Amino acid sequence: MSITKVGRVIIPVSDQDKALEFYAGTLGFEVVADMPFGDGDRWLEVAPRGSEARIALQPPPGGVSAEKGQSCVCFSTNDLDADQAALKERGVDVDEPMGGEGGVPRMFFFRDPDGNNLLEVSD
Repeated sequence: MSITKVGRVIIPVSDQDKALEFYAGTLGFEVVADMPFGDGDRWLEVAPRGSEARIALQPPPGGVSAEKGQSCVCFSTNDLDADQAALKERGVDVDEPMGGEGGVPRMFFFRDPDGNNLLEVSD
């Protein structure tokens, strides 16, 4: 095997423009790729600034709908409380923090406009 890293994760979205507004606008990620491909499709990737790993925001494969809970991506942070407060202020569906005992890092779940679970974990 020659696998060396996680390069990208695909999150299924129902509306790429709405997803782009959330990931780039609300979360502040940079747009890494936004280009046409195939027969009228669009390849859209975002990433936290400075990250090698990318998130591809793609409609699900033909005949499948983007449904809540199809994915979960974990993000690392050095200020969990500030990030949670900022997301709440921006109207994002955010849970209360959990963890923090017995070596388990503090963390909280939040959701994108399609209901995909995202998890922020304290470094």
